[in-house]
Amino acid sequence: MTIITSPSRKQGYKLVLLGDASVGKTSLVQRFVHNSFEDTVQTTIGAAFSTQDLLVPGSNRSIKFEIWDTAGQERFRSLAPMYYRNASCAIVVYDQTSMASFVRAQDWVKQLSMVNNPDIVVALAANKMDVADREVPLATAREYAMTHGLVFCETSAKTGQNVVALFEAIAQKLPLRSNPVGPTTTPITLGMGNTPTHAATTTRGCCRYG
Repeated sequence: MTIITSPSRKQGYKLVLLGDASVGKTSLVQRFVHNSFEDTVQTTIGAAFSTQDLLVPGSNRSIKFEIWDTAGQERFRSLAPMYYRNASCAIVVYDQTSMASFVRAQDWVKQLSMVNNPDIVVALAANKMDVADREVPLATAREYAMTHGLVFCETSAKTGQNVVALFEAIAQKLPLRSNPVGPTTTPITLGMGNTPTHAATTTRGCCRYG
């Protein structure tokens, strides 16, 4: 992942993560932003905010992801529209060892389809690819993503595999803006820095487009 320091060319895009509790949303953000992983993470209450800069692959275009990591517990579900409203992109995360989380991920995709933003880029992340006990067939998830026009990527927040590639794939589909855009909302810090100490593990070409 390449970090760009030229603020004059940086463009901001609001990104929201959605999905069940314990599917690894916070761990994906922590891996992308801070290149770290913790076996036990604090439960997200409402939503948490962080940012990360990225150079779009194959270009000199620098963007800033303004990342909202939303709580997955049922009692916070009604708050989600507050965070995905006006979002440029979304990552719907499910745990590939849990069919129930994949079914609920489809509910999130349906909700996002009703957002009045035809340009929103939606990705489906099959997290915990490092765990052997798969319940969701890869072919099933890929077919669903293709049918609904989603970016699809298997990821492992634990090992870092494909995490950066997921965000790069989203960045490549984001529309170009004529002017830089600042933060869309008041930050609630995740307690993670904005610049990784070293590049996260990534496998190029892992993500598929719908």
